[in-house]
Amino acid sequence: MPKISEKGLAMPASPIRKLVPFAEEAKRKGRKVYHLNIGQPDIPTPQVALEAIRHHDLKVVEYSHSAGNESYRKGLASYYKGIGVDITHNDIIVTTGGSEAITIALMSCLNPGDEVIIPEPFYANYNSFALQAGVVVKPIVSSIQNDFALPPISEFEKLISPKTKGIIICNPNNPTGYLYSQQEIEQLATIVKKHDLYLFSDEVYREFCYDGNTHFSVMRLTGLDNNIVLIDSVSKRYSMCGVRIGALISRNKEVIATAMKFAQARLSPPSFGQIAAEAALNTPPEYFKEVYDEYINRRNFMVDALNKMEGVYCPKPKGAFYSVVKLPIDDSDKFAQWLLESFEYKNQTVMVAPATGFYSTKGLGKNEVRIAYVLNTEDLRNAMECLEVALKQYPGRKL
Repeated sequence: MPKISEKGLAMPASPIRKLVPFAEEAKRKGRKVYHLNIGQPDIPTPQVALEAIRHHDLKVVEYSHSAGNESYRKGLASYYKGIGVDITHNDIIVTTGGSEAITIALMSCLNPGDEVIIPEPFYANYNSFALQAGVVVKPIVSSIQNDFALPPISEFEKLISPKTKGIIICNPNNPTGYLYSQQEIEQLATIVKKHDLYLFSDEVYREFCYDGNTHFSVMRLTGLDNNIVLIDSVSKRYSMCGVRIGALISRNKEVIATAMKFAQARLSPPSFGQIAAEAALNTPPEYFKEVYDEYINRRNFMVDALNKMEGVYCPKPKGAFYSVVKLPIDDSDKFAQWLLESFEYKNQTVMVAPATGFYSTKGLGKNEVRIAYVLNTEDLRNAMECLEVALKQYPGRKL
């Protein structure tokens, strides 16, 4: 029998999706499963985007430009100008989701064996994207003790080697919900400039910033046009994860020209996704106000409920719609599976994402899970009640 590739064997399973078979089995038993494990909002997609798909007048669904439809890219450039980022449509390559944008960015900017520093816990698929590109992840630990703030620059300096070529951040952060301040971003800029590194910034949760905190894009840094690559996506902003439209953005012309070769190799981004994404640019402001208020209510309810449970600590997220939560448990992977296999309360259970999958350093995240507050408040109330009972019954409980 032919052997599977080494890269295939090394490819990590998704910590978010690997428990799906256990959830499906729980549902077959008739149990209600509250999905706190995945960032799939239940917020309606903007009507303007849905109507654009329903009433398109295409006669042939043909290839778009490999960089994406020019009208959409020009619309995106206007959107960015509206948030203080001055770019042109030629600085943008539309991708099949933010995932493809990150993969193409890494392949365009780094060689196999080059290293990137990423504050952990981080979005689990960064490990997968790096593996595909042959890039080595060097994690730098952020701690729940200070709510996952950016580690000191001196700690970044310790990881810099001749192989270090970039830093990846996610702001606001998935999985922690932490929002890096302008000061923290500017601190990062000093080390990027000093060592002439790439700074890859995943800003897909830009619209979700709370409590008067504002988002500061790396594209607003001065003197680093050739070092910065922005990753974006419409998935969460407009609650349309399935359209699979993202963007790779840089003022570095060589990066864009190189990324275009990878974009041409995959031909073009999805046609209907671009129709929806372009229309979504006209989403009325009231939509975002309603979404903001809804997430604030969900966040506040969840954080309060969790922090009332014995042995539990949940930082208050400043952005996105996730939090990494410390639980009184021995092993988050075992706990997450036990919830689905062996536990039920009023014929209900919850599905969480073990935090181990969001760390690159082995052994970290054993007593942490990521929770996404993407359910309505009534479902969240039931989910929190289930979780509190589960923590009392779990055989591996540790206080």
